[in-house]
Amino acid sequence: MVRQLLPISALLLGTAFLFFAGGINALVLPIRGNHEGFTAFSLGLLGSGWAIGYVSGCIFTPKFVSKVGHIRAFSVVSAFAALAILASLLLISPYAWIPLRAISGFCFAAAAMIIESWLGERADASSRGKIFGFYTMIQLGAITLGQMSLALGESVGFTFFVIGAMFYCLALVPTAVSSVASPKPLTTVKLDLKGLWKNSPVAVFAVFMVGISNGSFGTLAAVYADRIGLVLTGITLFASIPILTGALVQIPVGYFSDRVDRRKVLLFVVLVALIADVAFIVSEPQSNLINMILVGLFGAGIFGMYPVIVAHANDHAPSGTFIQVSGGLLLVFGLGSIVGPLVSGVAMAKVGTQGLFITSFAAHVLIFAFTLWRITKRAPVEDVEKGTFVASPSARASTPETAAMHTNEAGDAQL
Repeated sequence: MVRQLLPISALLLGTAFLFFAGGINALVLPIRGNHEGFTAFSLGLLGSGWAIGYVSGCIFTPKFVSKVGHIRAFSVVSAFAALAILASLLLISPYAWIPLRAISGFCFAAAAMIIESWLGERADASSRGKIFGFYTMIQLGAITLGQMSLALGESVGFTFFVIGAMFYCLALVPTAVSSVASPKPLTTVKLDLKGLWKNSPVAVFAVFMVGISNGSFGTLAAVYADRIGLVLTGITLFASIPILTGALVQIPVGYFSDRVDRRKVLLFVVLVALIADVAFIVSEPQSNLINMILVGLFGAGIFGMYPVIVAHANDHAPSGTFIQVSGGLLLVFGLGSIVGPLVSGVAMAKVGTQGLFITSFAAHVLIFAFTLWRITKRAPVEDVEKGTFVASPSARASTPETAAMHTNEAGDAQL
């Protein structure tokens, strides 16, 4: 294992720096914005702006890289990501932060795609799974550590804005000094809603709703935690625990989805999320312990849905179209992530903190009802015809290159 990872250690280090900075950036803005008195609606727009930038990055980065090359492109987007977070410190206003957050989303997607293409190029068929698994571990660990680092200081100052910018800059160093040849052109994915819907209506509808739910939580969880009175350490735990529980459920969810109708597994996972939704809405817990238990349950639900949805869609897809389907669903997820923070921001402004989980509850009820209806309309895929479940704890940190990294089917990389 060490022999396989050593040649790509520089790229993995760059990955760690990138996602650490992303973890800081994603949490410091809503915490600071809430402290500055930004409305829930304007804070929701931060998430919508980031999602717009992220989807745009997934779509336009391949063309950008083809013109200037991988190393130059990575240097440019890392620099702009650092500039965006520093500009957010100088221009403390939602009118400035929303477009700056969109720039961050674009840069983050572009940087992740470039790193992933390098890793995919260096992985052969025998090591691809191990490298992808190790990459996912680094991704989750770095995001969590980035968020948790905010508990070590005060978000009202400049410290974490500067640290985030420093780590965005550090992320470009390993690729800049690497002697590894640039990989082949990046994966290009077009959004074909008609084709995706024809392949799997459940997948398209559910992944859009998951985008609404997860995008809302990813943007406004810190705001919710702050407004119910959690201290900074509690806020960082509230945002980080769901990521960890979402990672832990990947194994049991994958095990059962490979053995029974994936739509039934999706119903179960949605039900877990609904239980957490209702608990937050009805009980409005004040105890730190109860909040952490419930948000852990919530994370297990919301982060367990996406990989089941992608696996179900690929069960019905023609052979050799894994990247098109997975990448297309990622873009649909991104569209939902644009809508979700906007809707939940309005809901929180109208009804208070419960508005966040009311939005998630509505999205999850619709997933449950639509999936249940589709089960009556289409027979399940036979177990022998199923593809392989691939863990994906956080779609917000995935790109079309992520799909390219873990595909093992011959010809899948040719779009």
